[in-house]
Amino acid sequence: MGAPGRALLWLQLLALTRAADKVWVPNTNFDDATNWSQNRTPCAGAAVEFPADKTVSVLVREGHSISDMLLPLDGEFVLASGAGFGATDAGSRPDCGTGARARFLDPDRFLWLDPLLWRPGDAARGLFSVDAERVPCLHDDVVFPPDASFRVGLGPGAGTVRVRSVQALGQTFAREEDLAAFLASRAGRLRFHGPGALSVDPEACTDPSGCVCGNAEAQPWICAALLQPLGGGCPQAACLEPLRPEGQCCDLCGAVVSLTHGPAFDLQRYRARLLHAFLALPQYQGLQVAVSKVPRPPGLRKASGAKADTEIQVVLVEAGPETGGAGRLARALLADIAQHGGGGATRRPPRGPGRRWASTIRCSTRRTPRRRSRPRSRTKGAPAAATSLIRCLAKRRPRPERPRDRPVAPRPQPHPGGIAGPAGSPTFCWPSPIKRILAPDVSADTSRISYARLPLPGRSCEGQVGW
Repeated sequence: MGAPGRALLWLQLLALTRAADKVWVPNTNFDDATNWSQNRTPCAGAAVEFPADKTVSVLVREGHSISDMLLPLDGEFVLASGAGFGATDAGSRPDCGTGARARFLDPDRFLWLDPLLWRPGDAARGLFSVDAERVPCLHDDVVFPPDASFRVGLGPGAGTVRVRSVQALGQTFAREEDLAAFLASRAGRLRFHGPGALSVDPEACTDPSGCVCGNAEAQPWICAALLQPLGGGCPQAACLEPLRPEGQCCDLCGAVVSLTHGPAFDLQRYRARLLHAFLALPQYQGLQVAVSKVPRPPGLRKASGAKADTEIQVVLVEAGPETGGAGRLARALLADIAQHGGGGATRRPPRGPGRRWASTIRCSTRRTPRRRSRPRSRTKGAPAAATSLIRCLAKRRPRPERPRDRPVAPRPQPHPGGIAGPAGSPTFCWPSPIKRILAPDVSADTSRISYARLPLPGRSCEGQVGW
């Protein structure tokens, strides 16, 4: 990696150590063409119309000549230096057309819970967030750019939105009483509306393993706002068995690795390791990765006997046309965790009596005999623990009986893209899609992996689990 690449990586790692910011994207600026019905700002001599029953604050950056203007019910124009309005005859510019009014679009269309309306303050290349975490989380700092006017709808149905702090109009509101006074003022009423409420809690996330976002209850409304332009339904995924990670609204194609963590796990350090040791490699350039702490599924927690109620979710999505990279990276992460362990690893306790994970299909990334527990590795690697042997929570499709009067078909030959089994055993591509792979040793720190199999007829089964 050259000097420019190292400098870029250093900036990305620095961004990961800073407090998480969520920046509001849309605005209600007069000079923004997306705020007008004709997708362009009013021409000279145009008639301008604002929604008569709405309230809005509008920033004006330039000078405009108009023939007449219908003002909103309540609002304000914030004039930048050199900006203003002048009167002129209607239709003074032939290229603008005549008769059609320039209508300002509904300023109440922007909702707090819409993931499309937020962006991270400092996003490292290759990282993304699941849909529920694209909206400000409990420990996030919210920023409304000072060089734009805005209007935000709180609600419906989400109750009180809580964040760490709010930056608006050049001020930072980190105390509940200060934010309440601002929201009750005229400036606050022009910018925030709706049945919901907004509050701040200045307590930062001090857990090195990260904190849960806290948007689980609001996720139905988050997904409704996200899918509203699509008619309320999810688009069809381009793979046979798509996945839906925790916090995601629709299915996606890729892989999901879920890691249990110990008290010494450091989420930021693990993100940095993903960027430095994996995403910087050429074979993983087309992948997008989301890493966060999520609630552990109650059913899985009860079945496994695990005490932790959270886990680390790693979502791998293939952003480019190439396929198979997500599966390869998922197995590489498991191998890295099993090899290095790190601060979050614990010694594997002896396996107690009881029934293992029930599964009719057994598969592994590498087939190794069960060995005795080893002391924790002191190598500073991936800060989590995993077992090398994993099981597939899938059911084999029933095999139809072969007619007796028909000859027995020859046994298929090993596929060149498969994964080798025990010594002397053949290697085949998996005959049916695999939904989830789970470590059987659930009494220790474990990991599981899910991935979607892409429809690649006639191609190598590279990136899929063989048996």
